[in-house]
Amino acid sequence: MGENEGAEKKEKHEKDNDEKEEKGEEKTKDRKKKDKESKDKKDKGDGEKGKKNKNPEDKKDPAKLRAKLQKLDAKMEALSKKREDILKLLQEVEINVTQASGEAV
Repeated sequence: MGENEGAEKKEKHEKDNDEKEEKGEEKTKDRKKKDKESKDKKDKGDGEKGKKNKNPEDKKDPAKLRAKLQKLDAKMEALSKKREDILKLLQEVEINVTQASGEAV
């Protein structure tokens, strides 16, 4: 009896694996189909959605150009501050590492 039960369990396990493989194949097919559909939607909707239509007159309008400059300056200042903070952290870490290695020796 013990041998028979073991054989039944093995067959059941093999069937489960086969079913899982089939489901996995179906999932990848579904994913590929969804990806393709989403790409098609993006291609069709580029003109309508997402991107603003650029007006060539904006390049000649001094007020809009100044606004763009101010926006860029604000971003650059934020990035500069972030850079300084990271440099400070890096220096602190390097100091801690050198002190730790000096104590270990």
